[in-house]
Amino acid sequence: MKRSSLLALVSLIALAGGACRQDMHDQPKAKPQSKSGFFVDGRTGRLPVEGTVARGELRADDHLYRGKVDGVFATTFPFKIDAALMERGRERYAIYCTPCHGATGLGNGMVIQRGFKVPATSHHIERLRNAPVGYWFDVITNGFGVMFGYASQIPVNDRWAIIAYVRALQLSRNATAEDVPAAEREALLSGRKALPGEGAHAAPPAGGGGHNAPAGDAKPQAESAPKSPETKH
Repeated sequence: MKRSSLLALVSLIALAGGACRQDMHDQPKAKPQSKSGFFVDGRTGRLPVEGTVARGELRADDHLYRGKVDGVFATTFPFKIDAALMERGRERYAIYCTPCHGATGLGNGMVIQRGFKVPATSHHIERLRNAPVGYWFDVITNGFGVMFGYASQIPVNDRWAIIAYVRALQLSRNATAEDVPAAEREALLSGRKALPGEGAHAAPPAGGGGHNAPAGDAKPQAESAPKSPETKH
C-alpha cells in the first residue's frame, strides 16, 4: 500500500514538474524598441500598412470634413442648423475668434487694438458675405495669411457652428425688413415694442437643412448679432 502511494506521489510530482515550463514566462514576443532579427530593417516596431485608417477616423465625407462638394467649396451646411447649434457657435466664436475679429466681426478685436500690425479683415465686407460656407470652413481649418489653422483646436462640428454664427452676424448688419418674420415685421416698422411671444410661431431660420441648407441661411432672428470666426484675408 505504501509502495503504491509512493508511486502515485512520484508520478504526480513528475507530471507537475513537466507542467512548470517557462513558455509563459519567456514568451516569443518583441519588446518595445528592441532589435529584431526577423525583419530586414532590424526593428521590432512596425509602421502601419500604407493607407491604414484608425477606427472612427475615415472622414470620407468631403462636405463635412473638408467643406467641399464635388471638389468645390460647399454652399450648404452638412447638417441641420438649429438654435442649440447657433448658441454653440456663439460660444466658440467668443473663445477663438473675438481676440482678432472682435465680438461683432468688424476685425477690431483686442489683439488688433493692442497693436498687432496686420489688421483682421471684417466679416462684413461683400467678398466674405458672398463667400460659400465651404470657403469659411477651409480657412478655419487650414488658416489664411497670418491666421493659422484651427483644425487641432476646434472640432469639425464646432467649425460649422461658428460659420453659422458668422452668417448670423453678417445678416444682422445687412438684413432688410423682408428678412424679419412676418409676425414681427409690423412691430418693427411701426416702432412699437413686440408683445411677449409675438412671432414665436414663426418658422425657424433658413439654412437649417443638411446638405440642402443654403449657406447663407444660417440666420437666427434678426435681433441676434453674434460674432464671426476666421479669415484674415
